[in-house]
Amino acid sequence: MQTYKLIALDMDGTLLNNEKKISERNKTAILAARQQGVYVILASGRPYIGMQQYMQQLGMTGNDDYVLCFNGAIVERAHDGYVINSKMLQGKDAKFVAQHADRVGLNVHAFSPTRGLITPKANHYTQHEADSNGIDFSLLDFSLLDDHEPIIKTMIIDPPELLDPFAAAVPTALCQRYTVVRSAPFFLEFIHPQANKGAGVAALAQHLNINPEQIICCGDAGNDLHMLQYAGLGVAMGNATEDIKAIADYIAADNNSSGVAEVIEKFVLA
Repeated sequence: MQTYKLIALDMDGTLLNNEKKISERNKTAILAARQQGVYVILASGRPYIGMQQYMQQLGMTGNDDYVLCFNGAIVERAHDGYVINSKMLQGKDAKFVAQHADRVGLNVHAFSPTRGLITPKANHYTQHEADSNGIDFSLLDFSLLDDHEPIIKTMIIDPPELLDPFAAAVPTALCQRYTVVRSAPFFLEFIHPQANKGAGVAALAQHLNINPEQIICCGDAGNDLHMLQYAGLGVAMGNATEDIKAIADYIAADNNSSGVAEVIEKFVLA
């Protein structure tokens, strides 16, 4: 039986149930794996601040804990913020994405390392992002961004019925310049072309001297695709999108049925 040394867990729709909570069964399984010396990390599209409360609940704040945030754009050590890997966009990229969104009447927001969450116009989904992560957002006309100002990621955000047609045929100019991932039905994300969850897990694995076949990655949505493909064991949740289930090595119970614990119990603790 393969010995696994690293488990990377998506949060929303994977580790967290629909009430945005971690089940006791998931907590127990994660703790047991960590006690066996297995690295367990959270790998999310969220900013670090939106992950902190969950990391604290799981005790993932020590010298040997790591976190992958912003869909792999940043990988860092938990206790001191030491950056293992970072791939940033620039202000000119946020403008470029926003121009394409404007042409079809869609909303945008972006994350800046200095400004936080920014959007040209207040909207329901930027408020949702802020509320989910316990942060505020500020209004900023993206044309005021300096071309070379660091930007972590830019997102086109709107109801699925408006976003679906655009996501189904993303302009070539955008596909060629960025990694484009669908993290939720209402979020289409644009990050550095060398950034994705798979690349983030790979950077951490190299740092820890762990081989891909010793890694389990669990996810449910399009932004998890790269890490499921990279891992020795790619796990789709029972509630995952069909494209994620299609490439998975194993399909677990859904996020409301402690599917993460099922995987850890079956492949790590057994």
